[in-house]
Amino acid sequence: MTADVRRVDAAASDPDARLRRLETLRDALRDVRVQLSVLNHQIGARSAVKDVDFDCLDLVSIHGPVSPGVLAKLAGAPPATMTGILDRLERGGWITRERDTSDRRAVVIRVLPDRNAEVLHLYEGMNSRFDEICSDYDDARLELIAGFLDRVRDAGFEASETLADAT
Repeated sequence: MTADVRRVDAAASDPDARLRRLETLRDALRDVRVQLSVLNHQIGARSAVKDVDFDCLDLVSIHGPVSPGVLAKLAGAPPATMTGILDRLERGGWITRERDTSDRRAVVIRVLPDRNAEVLHLYEGMNSRFDEICSDYDDARLELIAGFLDRVRDAGFEASETLADAT
């Protein structure tokens, strides 16, 4: 039996200890969310991009090219709000709106690579620290952590969709 399995077995026999661990984990995720939000706010301020605009820019960078409707859903924003965000990002030279090649009536949003490089440069310090932290973990642990974070992200997306559907 591996040490990890023994820990899981021990936690199952002490529900109070498990509840404390889960609370500690929730607190840690909350702290990470806040600190990354502060970092993103500082980078957005240096780039002269509002927080919500910066989030949408990141979503386009991750999922793009993407339609305004899909982006609105990913961001949990009403389409009218998305129009204003996209107008600001386009005026700032962060994105471009282009005709979709598969449907000439549709529009897709793309991040402009030169501006994206500016933002990546601002993240160099965090990315270096991240690489240092990850060097302490073997591949199996990194896969475990990545899988956990994927599931937490998916749960957050589902919770956001539920809240959006309730309005």
